[in-house]
Amino acid sequence: MQHVEIEAKGVRARLELLFGMISEFAVERDGRTISMLHKAPWLNEAMPADAAPHLGGLAGDFFCAPFGDAAADGAPGHGWPANTTWTHLGTESKDGQTVARFRLDHKAMGADLVKELRLVDGHPFLYQRHIFTGGSADCMAVANHAMVSLLNGGRLSFSPKRWWETPRIPLEPDPARGRSLLACPAKSADPTHFPLAAGGEADITRYPFAQRHEDFIAGVEAEGSTLGWTTVAREQEGDLFISLRNPARLPMTQLWFSNGGRDYAPWNGRHLGCLGVEEGLNRAMLGHSLGSAPNPLDAAGIPTGLALDPDGVAEVRHVIGSVPWTGGGRIESIKPTESGIAVTATSGDAVSIACDLAFLQG
Repeated sequence: MQHVEIEAKGVRARLELLFGMISEFAVERDGRTISMLHKAPWLNEAMPADAAPHLGGLAGDFFCAPFGDAAADGAPGHGWPANTTWTHLGTESKDGQTVARFRLDHKAMGADLVKELRLVDGHPFLYQRHIFTGGSADCMAVANHAMVSLLNGGRLSFSPKRWWETPRIPLEPDPARGRSLLACPAKSADPTHFPLAAGGEADITRYPFAQRHEDFIAGVEAEGSTLGWTTVAREQEGDLFISLRNPARLPMTQLWFSNGGRDYAPWNGRHLGCLGVEEGLNRAMLGHSLGSAPNPLDAAGIPTGLALDPDGVAEVRHVIGSVPWTGGGRIESIKPTESGIAVTATSGDAVSIACDLAFLQG
């Protein structure tokens, strides 16, 4: 068996046991089927010998631990959870919900890792939980790595942020191999006015903000936030991607703009219209903050990594979803309701959606 499919009323998902990729997530709502996740154009092609294994199956959403450089675990980029196999432990359906569990076939920083995926009847969401048992790490970068397909563009909105920040070094510093456009390192409180390396500014709330580039930026959640969220509205398709997290545990929204900016294999300039919405903890990708003394995240008490204890258990929880959306303007707020969330735009357009927000509290 190479994959596992799960479903509840109005929602279904598919997990590939190789690399733990959620290759399909579809919502049936208002007579439509909404599927917003991205797939790389090179699936089923042979990969270069030096490519991280997960690139061969790059699709949908996957879990990274350690996120980015995983040399501390002797793993390829994004860690063993994204680069080796998972075993299906079983699927249970009862009381209007379906839960599937999987075990990583390799230790992650010395820990046993279980992935739990849950679907609920009538909820257009996928509830993800990753449970580490044992292991050893003081400040491990982790992130869920959802990728939204934006071949026709989209509009991004976020829960309030303290600031936005790029890494010390751009993703593609060598013009012979590719192009990055955002200034690195740089910092701004306003995502609609972020400095470009060549001068001028970019509005990162619009996709694309440029052509043929590869860029990364992270936003640090505002003080006092109780619900972290990111939305991506595809205006031409008429749908809305929603990412939800507990900002006390996952205080960073990291965005990967991948739009034809890499010229080497397997990218070859053909990886277009992909936005990574990577919610998590990642100290190393914050350029100015790394060089500041004291570090502003430490001074503000913001966690920047996950701690693993040989005798302990640690969890990462995250929710993604999709709904039809033809509203105008940017998303202004997502607020809890008795049965879920209320999504409201600056235009006044609004929708109420069933959601189990208590899941994020653990």
